[in-house]
Amino acid sequence: MMPLKDLYQGFRQPDVVKALAGKIAQRAAGLEKPLYIMEVCGGHTHTIMKYGLKQLLPDNLQFVHGPGCPVCIMPKERIDQAIALARLPGVVLVTLGDMIRVPGSKSTLAQCRAEGGNVEAIYDPMDVLKIARNNPDKQVVYFAIGFETTTPMTAVLVECAEQQQLDNLFFHINHVLVMPAMEAVLAGGESPINAFIGPSHVSVISGAKIYQPIIDNYRVPLVVGGFEPVDVLESVLMLVEQAVSHQVALQLQYSRAATYAGNEAAQSQVDRVFDIREQFNWRGLGNIPHSALQLKPALRHRDAEVKFAGHFTHIDTPDHKQCRCGDILKGLATPQECKVFGKACKPNRPMGSCMVSSEGACNAYYRYADRC
Repeated sequence: MMPLKDLYQGFRQPDVVKALAGKIAQRAAGLEKPLYIMEVCGGHTHTIMKYGLKQLLPDNLQFVHGPGCPVCIMPKERIDQAIALARLPGVVLVTLGDMIRVPGSKSTLAQCRAEGGNVEAIYDPMDVLKIARNNPDKQVVYFAIGFETTTPMTAVLVECAEQQQLDNLFFHINHVLVMPAMEAVLAGGESPINAFIGPSHVSVISGAKIYQPIIDNYRVPLVVGGFEPVDVLESVLMLVEQAVSHQVALQLQYSRAATYAGNEAAQSQVDRVFDIREQFNWRGLGNIPHSALQLKPALRHRDAEVKFAGHFTHIDTPDHKQCRCGDILKGLATPQECKVFGKACKPNRPMGSCMVSSEGACNAYYRYADRC
């Protein structure tokens, strides 16, 4: 069996990449109009920028960066709630590392921790259970984020907390759904998007089936693509072939890991723990109905928004006026069209979430600026 490192190196072979780029250019010459391809996931954005894939494509093919980074779309008021929790006596706020530096309305969790707030950054979500067991005199709150990819893990944590009777463990749920965001981008009427590269890791869990409404209702083709350079270019070629032949279809390039049905065991796990939330405010996109999750009524005793309701304010706070994260997340602007990009806004002092996150479009453009 081929070692994984050799297998994945095969998806980065320069000769394969160049051959695909040549075939794309040849086929794209037959396009009747330009393709504006939104790669929804930030992982795709970083692959595109890191390997200089933009420069390999003809001018009538353009990448547009989408709202598929869970850190980037987290609104300031949710960060403010996390900060409020971390400042409460006897509370430990636990979250994934990327969230630490995302700006709220006045501060970040990193600043909160420096000022004495009890903030624990983790990389393995299972550590939440250990923290709760090791601090029986504390109220531990897990600030859970992510799309369908990470939601099953939080569902496991909730069920483990119930089974282990960890009565001091609570959950601030910020899990969001990719399809409502994609539909919001299309429904606004402003975006030029006429093709999608669908998120691969989300699709492993949810299955490619969730994207069928994009094809049926909006007549926009979608290819679920992997994250390697060859994956991305194969996905682009599939989209070009559809456009040239006047087809609109849902296709699966990432067939080595994703299926049409998805991981049904993980879907059942999520369904046992979560319900759809009526509204959720997305950074840059605004309130999107039925676009996020919340704990089921039987599990509300673990819901931090219920447990600590009196300590929160619910004020929608817009981004800095000069920050164009919202437009970037909707595909209406590139990072380089933002006046503060690379100047007042850099990874070491970000003004917006698109620069903070390791999956953010601004972070990708700044990191690989010499390849833009």
